[in-house]
Amino acid sequence: MTATRRAAPAHPPQDGSADAELLDALVSESLGWTERNRDRFRLPADVTTTADPNVTLKPLCELAELTALIAACHPLTAVRGQAERLFSHAWQETREGDLFAELVRGEPQATYPVELYGVFTRAGLRNAAVDELMRTTTALRGWRVAREDHTRTLAVLNAEERIGLPRHADFGAVLAHTGLGRLPEPWLLECRTAYGLTHDVFHLTDWGRDRARLTGAAADYLRLWLPAWIESWLEEQLWDLVGELLAVTACLPGAPFDAVAWQRLADARAADGALPEQGAAPPPGASAVDAFFACYHSTLVLAYAATLARTAAPIPESEALG
Repeated sequence: MTATRRAAPAHPPQDGSADAELLDALVSESLGWTERNRDRFRLPADVTTTADPNVTLKPLCELAELTALIAACHPLTAVRGQAERLFSHAWQETREGDLFAELVRGEPQATYPVELYGVFTRAGLRNAAVDELMRTTTALRGWRVAREDHTRTLAVLNAEERIGLPRHADFGAVLAHTGLGRLPEPWLLECRTAYGLTHDVFHLTDWGRDRARLTGAAADYLRLWLPAWIESWLEEQLWDLVGELLAVTACLPGAPFDAVAWQRLADARAADGALPEQGAAPPPGASAVDAFFACYHSTLVLAYAATLARTAAPIPESEALG
């Protein structure tokens, strides 16, 4: 991987510009596809027992996290309405939080019920029984056992804060052991570690709500290397990862805007507005379930990243590049 591409100029799209219109269309059409596939996010009856959480709770968590941000931040009323409907659907699927009590009783050591519940408490939705149960389980000694995945620990720490629980570890100390904290040699980045780096940024900035926290050496490192990483994964047609990297770009001070990359993502979508995670859209003969899982995450990421790019604060004209 070589950094031959010139860094994108720090000119975020403004209201009424062609770039802003493209971003708004990407968000609206991505959420439109998600609304039409809303039933695919429904939880099965065995969600608390034998169902695989990676194909049940994980999609619902991603739906809730990203639509909550869009509903809170996007400048267009119609788009916020789309996101609010989807977020409300996710909350209803948890039976207004009752689901979390069952999950915690079944796996008191598991972090994912706390992480998912934290998404809803961040938006002001709570369940008194779950609050009481989580105060007990997260106070256990076993909850404080160090986890090997520091990026995942950041997610847990953020969830604890969202719920109003004491953080079980120091956020800054954990961040120092992540990819964002260590700033590894950029040519060592591969797909798995790239996703870890994007999520370090998301947890640090509360998914883009507090972008001012991304500063200093970390911001400088990302500003220098993001263009090369984005170009590399555009060539490999890893659209989902490109979307996450563009979301990170939108969190940088001055928010560089890569119009070419955004147009590539727009062009990679299927006719119905879905963005595949990688390569071409599923062929017409693909099953509805396979098509959904091939596209749902990257389509949500596209809406999320475009919202961050759309709402990025412009830098002063005197400091703009090029």
